[in-house]
Amino acid sequence: MKKLFTTALAAVMLLGGTLVSASDYPNKTVEVITHAGAGGGTDVTARMMMLRARRVLGEDMVVVNKRGGGGSVAMDYYLEQPADGYSILTFTIGHAAELAKNKTKMTLDDVRPIARGTDDPQILMVRCGVYDSAQSFVNAQKDKPLTYGTTHLGNIDDVSAFMFTKRGNLATPKIVPFDGGGELATQLVAGAVDVGVLNLAEAGAQIEAGDVCPIVVLADERMSAISDVSTAKELGIPVSFSTVRGFVVHKDVPDDVAKKIEDSLIKAMKHGVYQGFLTSVGLDSTSVAGSEVWGNQLQTMVTDMKDALTELGFIQ
Repeated sequence: MKKLFTTALAAVMLLGGTLVSASDYPNKTVEVITHAGAGGGTDVTARMMMLRARRVLGEDMVVVNKRGGGGSVAMDYYLEQPADGYSILTFTIGHAAELAKNKTKMTLDDVRPIARGTDDPQILMVRCGVYDSAQSFVNAQKDKPLTYGTTHLGNIDDVSAFMFTKRGNLATPKIVPFDGGGELATQLVAGAVDVGVLNLAEAGAQIEAGDVCPIVVLADERMSAISDVSTAKELGIPVSFSTVRGFVVHKDVPDDVAKKIEDSLIKAMKHGVYQGFLTSVGLDSTSVAGSEVWGNQLQTMVTDMKDALTELGFIQ
């Protein structure tokens, strides 16, 4: 009897007073913690994933919004949750920046990767008709700075702008921050800025109307939705930044539970519902990736953000 009890106990882990094993996980609501308000890109990505994931897991899932600090509030909150798999943290390039700047109690070693949901390249956009090519856009900045609109300071948007001009030996841009991508796209059309650092979905309406044109994609390869737009690397400027959104859990979540969460989320995001969402924002199935690919990208983007922020003087 004692041996039987020991064997059974070895199959589960006592964490925060809760017995956790993949065989009975989940048996209550799973929380998905985000740093974005309702309707934001990260919030929408999480909710689209959950549409099918709750069916795959057989339990309800709810979004918990913890706004503030560029993601640091959500990360600090997540550290206080039990490592039982019933809370999942959305993780983005913004979180990587906060980690790089030591603005949170969390470190990358505190979490384990689960799955990536989107890999959305940063795009430099201009008013249609101003430049006849990507090269003319670059040439215009060799001696005179352009005004770049961003939705962050000390984060991916202005880092993208600064690194593009710095590595292209161009004039240092003037940065004008806006509250969101929608406002930035509108102000780009109005002429308040020369360039908008945006994702494809953020300026979808303006692009469709012919008011805004993507001019350079900051990615390793061209995007299928705008395959005629050059990458920065094609122009000889080695810059690649993406707005990535994915999911992580506590490092101490048992392996079998973490694997069940990963398999469930991947299955959900390969479903036609989520794939349709990706298509609607100009992305494709390559956005979805498992823990190995996502984990390698997490390490790389935290390192890259730290290097870029240090080079630009945001980290002393």
